[in-house]
Amino acid sequence: MAVDKNLLYTEEHEWVRTEDDIATVGITDYAQGELGDIVFVELPEVGTTTAQMEAFGTIEAVKAVSDLYSPLSGEVVEVNTLLEERPEIINEDPYGEGWMIKIKLSNKKELESLLSADDYQAQIG
Repeated sequence: MAVDKNLLYTEEHEWVRTEDDIATVGITDYAQGELGDIVFVELPEVGTTTAQMEAFGTIEAVKAVSDLYSPLSGEVVEVNTLLEERPEIINEDPYGEGWMIKIKLSNKKELESLLSADDYQAQIG
């Protein structure tokens, strides 16, 4: 399972890429591998407010349905609408085209509570 060294992670297997005050969020390669074939993703609408570690949507795979947790607090400013038609992109490219939402951060200090790539790698073994 690939762990991108340039990202931050949650213990619940979401990843975060920040650029200025915008955070792009998705699920990790490990998470998509554990879920199996992803068949549906429910994501929030643009303008929705997220709170750190509260559910922002769900992901459905052949094996299970799981909540998606927001790594950071803020406002959803973009949603990957491509996933509505092709949720399997998450399996194919979880760190690229399989991103889910972009959040305008309301509290950058929350970044300090996320896991580094090395810490995440240690968590998943």
